[in-house]
Amino acid sequence: MFLREPSHILILLIVVLVLFGAKRLPDSARSLGRSMRIFKSEMKEMNVDEKKTEGDSTSEK
Repeated sequence: MFLREPSHILILLIVVLVLFGAKRLPDSARSLGRSMRIFKSEMKEMNVDEKKTEGDSTSEK
């Protein structure tokens, strides 16, 4: 695949550092973490809502 060797990961990290700069990387990582946390909570809420609607439809039968 794409990242088979550790050197590939190192090259990718260097490219990201050059593109975004050292000052913006922590802020970017923080905002990415927040976005992932929100996404996970929304997915969990959708699954709970889906299970509730399935439970309601089976009890009506």
